[in-house]
Amino acid sequence: MTDYPVTPLTPPLSEQEIIRRQKLQGLIDAGQNPYEITRYDVTHHSQEIIDSFVDDQESAPVSIAGRMTARRVMGKASFASLLDAQGNIQIYVTRDSLGEEAYAAFKKYDIGDILGVKGTAFRTKTGMISIHVTEMTLLTKSLKVLPEKFHGLVDTDLRYRQRYVDTIVNPEVRDTFRKRSAIIAAVREFLDARGYLEVDTPVLHTLEIGASARPFRTHHNALNLPMFLRIETELYLKRLIVGGFERVYEVGRIFRNEGMDATHNPEFTSVETYQAYADYKEIMEMVEQLYEFVALKALGTTDVEYQGQIIHLKAPWKRITMADAVKEACGVDWTQWQSDEEARACCEAREIYVEKTAKRGDCLAALFDAYVEDSLVQPTFIMDYPVEISPLAKRKPDDPTLTERFEFFITGHEMGNAFSELNDPIDQRRRFEEQVAARKAQGINAEVDEDFVSALEYGMPPTGGLGFGLDRLVMLLTNSSTIRDVLLFPTMKPQGKGGEQAEEKAE
Repeated sequence: MTDYPVTPLTPPLSEQEIIRRQKLQGLIDAGQNPYEITRYDVTHHSQEIIDSFVDDQESAPVSIAGRMTARRVMGKASFASLLDAQGNIQIYVTRDSLGEEAYAAFKKYDIGDILGVKGTAFRTKTGMISIHVTEMTLLTKSLKVLPEKFHGLVDTDLRYRQRYVDTIVNPEVRDTFRKRSAIIAAVREFLDARGYLEVDTPVLHTLEIGASARPFRTHHNALNLPMFLRIETELYLKRLIVGGFERVYEVGRIFRNEGMDATHNPEFTSVETYQAYADYKEIMEMVEQLYEFVALKALGTTDVEYQGQIIHLKAPWKRITMADAVKEACGVDWTQWQSDEEARACCEAREIYVEKTAKRGDCLAALFDAYVEDSLVQPTFIMDYPVEISPLAKRKPDDPTLTERFEFFITGHEMGNAFSELNDPIDQRRRFEEQVAARKAQGINAEVDEDFVSALEYGMPPTGGLGFGLDRLVMLLTNSSTIRDVLLFPTMKPQGKGGEQAEEKAE
């Protein structure tokens, strides 16, 4: 016999929690410990029973299992609601069908208990498909009290910390994550159908490369080496292009040691694709096709409602260069700047902060961030980024100050980044070295990835690459205003350690 006492380490219990533990102990003392049950034969699920029900036809026996989320006891008969993977279904429990002892036990069960139920489906006088119960088993005793049924779990901090409760009481949350799964499957289907090979690349890196994002650091004990969680999958995927795989992609977890807000979480999912013998214009067309395909698969439409606006995902999307977008928005023509100093002075005059070492391209990007990005509600490609902010993109043949790079924006947010990949190893080394020098000038460590440069020296074909945040795509297609609503377990500081205040500052 197992005993479940309240120990000195048990957190303070409410009156209801004490009563539930006493009920559990009573079951254990009677030799009916529900935690000793190892399996239950489930033959049907709730929505399947509802969809297949036919009036005037004898129902076959069903066996389902789920969590009791509501109950109404009426003497010798009771109604309850059972929640399983497909949704809720009503069960009808009577003393005559279940037996006096089993019915008395049922009345002592609590909301949140997990039950196994056998019986037959029927339609009630009010028209609700229900299960007339002939056998019931308590499979798991719930020792915690679920949130009140009419208001659910509404405290956002608690929802993110206790997603397991959130998904019990808020069906729309379960629907969001079902859609997320469908969206990921649609992305894979789209890429697989176009001959892309899905691959996995290392999460742990031995180099802190010179990219703008800060990595999380760890240590490998056996090798006595510092290591870093990846901030991108790009360089390893391009090694595979060098190695002869013409189309590759990865759906991968990325880690960036940065702040949190509505569209940023330190741990997120990206999709990166690389296609040999393609340029950034071909990748633009692929992005339009991908978003249209995924929206149709997940929602059945390319007109998506997001925070009160209708977003039109059907191609073609607007295309405009970064320079033209800035000129339209604030009248600044970056080609008129004669020096980096003049560019910085232009930003300073508009009270736009840039680093003291900022170059012309950095200043153009700062003006874009200040005057343009928020206005890009409908899908828009912003093309031809300055070389200073595009260390891995190929230069434009007709203007080497620019690169064949684009980002695409929807609802005022950047959704993805792509370019004709730089495959000149000499130019790549020079840009890596400049990037590393800039990082070290800011007191941030960085290194040139010598192995990647070596790979380029073997020869990488002309290649078009794309990277986009999967979570932001899910936000768009599920009408979610914050990234935390589309991550099952968003990053949260542990309670009792100043977590709430820290998260407020991060917001």
